[in-house]
Amino acid sequence: MNHSSRSYDFLWLSLALLPLIAISFLLAVQPQDFWWVLRVGQDTVQNGAVPVIDTISLSQYGKPIVYQPWLAGVVFWLIYKLGGISLTFLLRAVLILVTYGLIWIMAREVSNSRLAAILVVVFGLASANNWSVRTQLFAYPLFVLCLWSLFRWQSGNNKYLWVLPLCTFLWANLHGSFILPLILAGTALLFGRGERRLMLITFGIMLLSTLLNPRGFGVWQYFVFMLNSPSDQLFAFEWAPPTNEGWQMNIFFASMLTFGALAAYSPRKLSLMEWVWFIGFGWLALTGLRYVIWFLFIVTILIAALLAGWTRIKTQTSHLRPAINYVTGVFIISLSLIFLPGLRSENLANQFPPIYEMETTPLAATEWLSHHPELHGPLWTEYAFGGYISFALQSRQPWMDSRFNAYPSKQWEEYVQVHRAEKWQEMFDRAGINLLMLSTSSQQKLIEAVSSSDVWCEEYRDDYAVIFSRCEARP
Repeated sequence: MNHSSRSYDFLWLSLALLPLIAISFLLAVQPQDFWWVLRVGQDTVQNGAVPVIDTISLSQYGKPIVYQPWLAGVVFWLIYKLGGISLTFLLRAVLILVTYGLIWIMAREVSNSRLAAILVVVFGLASANNWSVRTQLFAYPLFVLCLWSLFRWQSGNNKYLWVLPLCTFLWANLHGSFILPLILAGTALLFGRGERRLMLITFGIMLLSTLLNPRGFGVWQYFVFMLNSPSDQLFAFEWAPPTNEGWQMNIFFASMLTFGALAAYSPRKLSLMEWVWFIGFGWLALTGLRYVIWFLFIVTILIAALLAGWTRIKTQTSHLRPAINYVTGVFIISLSLIFLPGLRSENLANQFPPIYEMETTPLAATEWLSHHPELHGPLWTEYAFGGYISFALQSRQPWMDSRFNAYPSKQWEEYVQVHRAEKWQEMFDRAGINLLMLSTSSQQKLIEAVSSSDVWCEEYRDDYAVIFSRCEARP
């Protein structure tokens, strides 16, 4: 490929990445899996060791806990400390850019730059509901790098196999889904067409690399615990099977339903390894929302190959000088920065979505509570509120927070009961709860019940949260 063709391709890549990066700047921070991770990262840096007991919640204080994604917490904390939420958004954008840039490269190699750009935009937008600022973000480029290495191995290029153990090592310290590169490589070993002896050695090194973490073999015990945690599977929505609701899920189900016909009639035939990836990750995606994005990564590349089978793949050129193409591409990508928090125009502030998910991030209520230490705990909050408080107001330990697997299922069942305004006073008395921070968007029935009680006095209210204290405990 000549220099002019590469610059022309870069233009199409920039056009594909522009809407994805822009959207990543517009998606609000959801508190559930961000603030407590930030807290863990902060504690790890300040103490020089990963916490091994719970210091976040009151109900589980001092009990053993495993923070497998400790490295993600450290990175988030260092980025947040350096540049606040603006730099955190920029980090997410870079991870999205690398992930979908690599997918475009692989789709381009089996089709053409325009088709690759279209598919990356379509399936990228379909997966944007999985772009929350959370530890899983770090796993996305690692997953795609593994695919990139394995496709090259299948074509006879073995010099990039070192990518697999490196990604596995990083993954085992960043997110609990570190088994995925082993699944990809294991599938390649059994069904791929590359040199199996080298793949077998690589697979063994990958297994050993998972042990390079603060917990050693304990990381696998954590993985088994996560898979069997009833608290996650019963109460975390991302473990539920996907339903065909909304345009993003429409794209997901449409790709799954039409893929077979597309593969049957396309001149380009899939390899056995590719079929196993499609079927295996498709099955995973149908069992839980959290797995949909991995399937969409794979299907983007496979559909590019199948559609290209009907067209002649040729090198595309531009009449413009390569330098102009590169400069134009960089300018196109840079346009997304107008949406970055911190760089957004103040005159258009009301036109942008909020930086935080306001219904679940009690900014004002937490700030108010920080100035009223005379209101004594223990504190019971809406669970997402607890996730935010765990970092923003560390002097107050919430009874529960958004770490689903940190609490037994019985405690979550009790939480749900109180959330529905059932036997709430009994629970608060038994646990000695003196302070409440309730959500106006999801706990209105509970707010009404507490308001009608002579035991509780309202101390604070805004559009998103209400704070009550026991009247007898008021100073």
